[in-house]
Amino acid sequence: MERTILHVDCNSFYASVECFLNPAIRRFPVAVCGDVENRHGIILAKNELAKHHKVATGDAVWQAQKKCPGLVCVPAHFDRYLRFSRMARAIYEDYTDRVEPFGLDECWLDLSGPGADGIRTAQEIRRRMKSEVGITVSIGVSFNKIFAKLGSDLRKPDAVTVISRDAFRQIVWPLPAEALLYVGRATSRKLLLRSIRTIGDLAQADPEFLQSFLGKMGRTLQNFAAGRDAAPVHRSVETIPVKSVGNSLTSPHDLETMQDIRILTYLLTESVAARLREYGMKSRTVRLWIRDNELCPFSRQMTLRQPSCLARDLAVAALALFEKHYDWHSPVHSMGIAAANLSCSAVEQLTFFDDPSAHKAERLETSMDDIRRRFGNLAVRRGVVLLNDSLAEIDIQAEHIIHPVSYFR
Repeated sequence: MERTILHVDCNSFYASVECFLNPAIRRFPVAVCGDVENRHGIILAKNELAKHHKVATGDAVWQAQKKCPGLVCVPAHFDRYLRFSRMARAIYEDYTDRVEPFGLDECWLDLSGPGADGIRTAQEIRRRMKSEVGITVSIGVSFNKIFAKLGSDLRKPDAVTVISRDAFRQIVWPLPAEALLYVGRATSRKLLLRSIRTIGDLAQADPEFLQSFLGKMGRTLQNFAAGRDAAPVHRSVETIPVKSVGNSLTSPHDLETMQDIRILTYLLTESVAARLREYGMKSRTVRLWIRDNELCPFSRQMTLRQPSCLARDLAVAALALFEKHYDWHSPVHSMGIAAANLSCSAVEQLTFFDDPSAHKAERLETSMDDIRRRFGNLAVRRGVVLLNDSLAEIDIQAEHIIHPVSYFR
């Protein structure tokens, strides 16, 4: 039986929520960002008027204001976005219990079954989101998750796009390869170097050739391009395991010394480690990513000797990655650290290499968690953090950025 999959994308979600709650700014270009005065100034979302001025997600605030001098910048309110996300989910669940989130603002719905009418349901959801939630959505309707997602991207805002099995080659294959989910800039460059420009080119390429320079992901992307995606839409009641825990921050000032890097590293790893312990997880892989003051990205990762949920272990690994791979060609503008390759801390294999101090350190850090829950995240801080006044006052656990979940489960 042919599946009926919807992908619903809330248009300019953060900015739409802010404009709905503050009608006075609706007629202006609006961008949601961090604390401009403290330079946590990366654009997180923007409304359609700001998009007309080429304001882009990830721009520094000063860059966005240069593009659009009348830009209204508002701070992010994640509690509001979570509330509106739940309101949207409640509407989707009126039609199916197979609702799978893809970040706060996107969801897949599986309507498959006798009598399913994806187009009618999509139009009804679109109308209800405007009247009951106050924001618009773009919806893709297709026979798999990848093409449903692509459909929601094709027409924005406030639209329904259908990609059927009969017509997908005419609709999808002429599109540039980077329009496909998980074809990012780096992958797109590799494809272009080999004259693979469109999704159709990708679908019809030799799979072994793709694997030769993209690895296993080459075959996965080809399957996506050819419409061969059988991934299920998870039911609302299913618990999706946490794949990674990460946090990032734009510094109030450019970081030019290792002392400042150590301070920000401990701020980030304290937050990440606390969340690992909250989930009952330990990490085997530490990822570091940074942007210099010209906003050029850089990332590296390494495997820990033993899984850990300790800030000290994550920090040591992140600092080792930084010192080994970053050449200080430019000061550091922002930094993020993630713990990946997670395992349940209750199922831990002992080895001859176990650090006898780790259990004592874990008890200490767990006690610090308890104190912070009772008296606030700034109640207990590492001494190194107090060496920089502007960094020491950042409550990084309260201000963390919510990152999208992965398509791959």
